[in-house]
Amino acid sequence: MNVSTSTMQTFTPVRSSENEIHYPDYIEGYIPEGITHFWTNNELAKMLAVFFAEPADAKVFGNSMLYYEKGNVKKVVSPDIMVCFGLENVPTRVYKLWEQKIVPSVVIEIASEKTLKADLSTKVVIYQKLGVSEYYIFDAEYSLLTEPLIAFQLEDGELVEKEVKNNRVFSDALQLELVDTGKNLRFFNPKTNEFLMTAEETQMENQRIQVEFDRVRDENEKLKAEIAQLKQQNQNGNE
Repeated sequence: MNVSTSTMQTFTPVRSSENEIHYPDYIEGYIPEGITHFWTNNELAKMLAVFFAEPADAKVFGNSMLYYEKGNVKKVVSPDIMVCFGLENVPTRVYKLWEQKIVPSVVIEIASEKTLKADLSTKVVIYQKLGVSEYYIFDAEYSLLTEPLIAFQLEDGELVEKEVKNNRVFSDALQLELVDTGKNLRFFNPKTNEFLMTAEETQMENQRIQVEFDRVRDENEKLKAEIAQLKQQNQNGNE
């Protein structure tokens, strides 16, 4: 099925030779959806990237161009976030499905007024045909959808809607819960009973650890100095 969104229509084949087609890694004239969309996308991708730092074969991609038919640059979609497992060679520019041979297990789209229709229709069909296991749509603006978090799961080759209970849904692929906090989308780790930390939270935690490290170091230095002083006093007393 051809991608019919307006952002995809700017792609035209660029042949550098008789048998070679150039697959662009960006969309000409693309305008960011807004600061909330950008921030949400960026934060979610960073949290997942840290979580999946090990194992090394789990990779997180943000706004990468996913080409799914060799030789046809119009057969492309750019998921806000996609997670792929089992990759041996990680692409650095564009993701060509016929080369990687690994379908994304999870796709997350941050809904916007411009993309909402495609998120709910065209992309569902595309991701279903590709065999994406889980597909999530999140309304970061809390203004487009009655339910800000929508989940789909692949069952018998069809992406069917999965119930979101109490604003949260468990991802079998990620082994995390996606939680709509009412302010943003967060990932919750049932094994640690904690949310994955945002970049800001990670920075604050690192600063706290550094302050504690400096405090313990200073106390140790002070203790060493006191012990040395006591030893010196004992030596002086024995003379």
